[in-house]
Amino acid sequence: MAKIKVAVLDLYEGTANQGMRCIREILGDYSDILQYEEFDVRCEAAVPGLDFDVYISSGGPGDPRFGDGIWEVAYYMWLDKVWAYNRDPKNKRKKFVFFICHSFQMACIYFKVAKVTERKSMSYGTFPVYMTPEGTDDMIFNTLANPFYIADFRRFQVVQPDHALLREMKGQILAIEKPRPEIPLERAVMAIRFSREFFGTQFHPEADATGMLRWLQDEEMKTRICDEHGSDKYEQMKRDLSDPEKIEKTQQTILPAFLNYAIESLVQERVLVS
Repeated sequence: MAKIKVAVLDLYEGTANQGMRCIREILGDYSDILQYEEFDVRCEAAVPGLDFDVYISSGGPGDPRFGDGIWEVAYYMWLDKVWAYNRDPKNKRKKFVFFICHSFQMACIYFKVAKVTERKSMSYGTFPVYMTPEGTDDMIFNTLANPFYIADFRRFQVVQPDHALLREMKGQILAIEKPRPEIPLERAVMAIRFSREFFGTQFHPEADATGMLRWLQDEEMKTRICDEHGSDKYEQMKRDLSDPEKIEKTQQTILPAFLNYAIESLVQERVLVS
């Protein structure tokens, strides 16, 4: 049987990152059934066509509300085509898409389901995230604790969701930031199921605890984090990364659950049409 084709949309604009390595390593665990190709969206305005079954769109730097007038146009055209393809009832074999961080913010802009704004201060490190009732029932999240722990590095946030539009799309908010009623700031949306096949997280579910620990132990990185965010933040990140029930558990659960669901659906559709 031919392998399922995966497109990885790289939005890192050539900047050094851990995200692409982590995505590649997760996909490597599925090499017997998946084959993947990467597309450099921001440096080359390269986007995949409709000849892929699964799409993973990465995080990236900068303001998700703006581009250079070229790459983001290509990106939104790609997203428009995939969404339209899935909405066509003639197309029984659907396309599956996972949006990460920067891509998640862009998807929220595209679907107009929430506002994307700049944060008062950067979110940097490891944090608990709280599932909504819909999140605790969702097949991607339902084996995680509530709250579960995430790696989160961003200057922007998704807020003020349009609940009526999400209901119309049959979408659901699955997770939010830690509720803090004593602070007069709206809690950001951290995960949305846009449809049966489209899923996105504000955080980095691909983050590898072991790799991040090595990264933290680099003396230059340690000094930078302590200078910019404090030694308490540095020590807290080390503790969370060392706990197998925190970042490691998230990394082993979310993207694999999405891929397993996509693979099962695609294989089942192949059997039905064969």
